Amino acid sequence: MHNLDEKKEQFGRLLNIMEQLRGETGCEWDKKQTHESLKPYAIEEAYEVSDAVDSGDVEELKGELGDLLLQTVFHAQIGSEEGLFDMYDVLKTVNEKMIRRHPHVFEDAEKFSYSYKQWEDIKAAEKGKQALSRIGKINKALPALSMARRVQENAAECGFDWEQTEDALLKIDEELVELKDEIRHEKGIAANQARIEEEFGDLLFAAVNVARFLKIDPENALRKATDKFIKRFRQMEDLIKADEKVFEDQKLQTLDEYWERAKKIGL
Repeated sequence: MHNLDEKKEQFGRLLNIMEQLRGETGCEWDKKQTHESLKPYAIEEAYEVSDAVDSGDVEELKGELGDLLLQTVFHAQIGSEEGLFDMYDVLKTVNEKMIRRHPHVFEDAEKFSYSYKQWEDIKAAEKGKQALSRIGKINKALPALSMARRVQENAAECGFDWEQTEDALLKIDEELVELKDEIRHEKGIAANQARIEEEFGDLLFAAVNVARFLKIDPENALRKATDKFIKRFRQMEDLIKADEKVFEDQKLQTLDEYWERAKKIGL
């Protein structure tokens, strides 16, 4: 692999490229960007890294990681132009943070040992506060499934967890029964919507717990399931079109038959 000097050279080149792109003779699109306008791109690039990991394509992953890194460099360049911070400050901040949050590695291994509580206490101390809860501060901007997984992981670090996968599976059964009870409530679905929503949320939360025990990321699992549905649906449309039929004219039973045919094709 490449040595440190070679890595520094390429990183410096990237910084120079970004500075030129934002310069007087640079790219008009790049020059217009702000911290606010770049927000969706950072999120998009993070998901593309995730997709690249799933694909197993090393070249694709290498490219997407570069795109994600570019977002950091982009923000640092804007910060530099505004006189607020530059790439040095970003790197210095993260270096110091990693050392500070891993005293069991960088200080005294006998005095410190990794624990989730220690991590949260250090994070809180950085802000001059006490940790509000053992469950930690949760990023509310996370997608709901990812936030549920993070909350459950944090709770498990404190010892509040099921003992085995079977226990988590039983919780799904319990929540499903409760959801059905609320759907069948005498008040009717419309009048009982709040309780139905609550129980449906509990069911999803329980499903995330099972995913965690199975070492599955629920966000990725749902994304893959959705992609599979889209592919099968499009295959179903192609089959109907090949039979010279109109999709909207087909009864549900016929659509189900085409759906099964699409499944057998292997998508």
